[in-house]
Amino acid sequence: MTADSGHARPVDEPATHPPGGLPSGLAETLRYGPFHRALHDAIAHRGLSLARLRAHLEQQGVQVGQSTLSYWQRGLRHPEVPRAIATVRALEAVLRLPPESLVALVGNRPQPRLTRPPGWVSPVPVLSEFEAVTDVGANTDIEVLSVHDTVTVGPEREQRSISTRMVVRAAKAGPDRFLAVHQGDEGCLIDNALVRPGEGCRLGRLRRQLVTRGLAFELLFDRRLAEGEEHVFSFTVVDDTGGPTPGHRRTFREPCRGYLVQLAFNRRALPARCTKQFRISAEAMPVDLEELVCGLGGFASAYFEDVGPGIAGIGVEWT
Repeated sequence: MTADSGHARPVDEPATHPPGGLPSGLAETLRYGPFHRALHDAIAHRGLSLARLRAHLEQQGVQVGQSTLSYWQRGLRHPEVPRAIATVRALEAVLRLPPESLVALVGNRPQPRLTRPPGWVSPVPVLSEFEAVTDVGANTDIEVLSVHDTVTVGPEREQRSISTRMVVRAAKAGPDRFLAVHQGDEGCLIDNALVRPGEGCRLGRLRRQLVTRGLAFELLFDRRLAEGEEHVFSFTVVDDTGGPTPGHRRTFREPCRGYLVQLAFNRRALPARCTKQFRISAEAMPVDLEELVCGLGGFASAYFEDVGPGIAGIGVEWT
């Protein structure tokens, strides 16, 4: 485990380098790019951890997630123009780079060369199939703050249930429900799927779509939320008729502060490989891949900070 205790070296004091300004390698990447390489080299030159870099940015009034900084320096995401220009300029100041040196590289956006990994199935746009019957606008007044999905996988490698706990906040007064969507695995009988509401909600209208193996349902709160009010609710989808599961994913149409997804495998059917995966859209290739450890208890977990918009989850490969 690597940790930043804050005592290895004063955070405002750069690592020791030969005199004469910026190292030649950093000067070259600042001139020619690409952006992510220049950012990576500049952070290494300053000797800052991402946590300390984020803290310095916050002191300048700039809020940016540590995961976003990680994605930027690895080339997995790119600063959005013009929204991120102020953040990039703040990075130049903190990293003691020439003005506009990183900004000039923001437009130099390399195309990722990624192959489609096993275990990731292209999502079907289930939600659009229900727009005519399910008041999709019901969620527009609700901000999703946190989501925790726990997926149980049975001895035949089948997905058995997905238990979800959500923390939401009312963007304005009035919302009293949340529209949720579930898509079953290949071969499932969506007509047999059940929804079991838990704390903080009860089941409202429910629609099924055989073609997409989709299920859309309302979760009704016990009251209308006041503006700014936070609400916690949970529910479980029981859908255990599909074949070997390729994993679990969740679509975020708006940014979410935190998403935790856990797969609990039967000890008689442990996976060969699990990967943390993220893609910016249903058509895009995954842009964040990380090997996950499936421990002795049969759990594989992935946490996403400041996730979305996009699709996040865990891909599973079987022997």
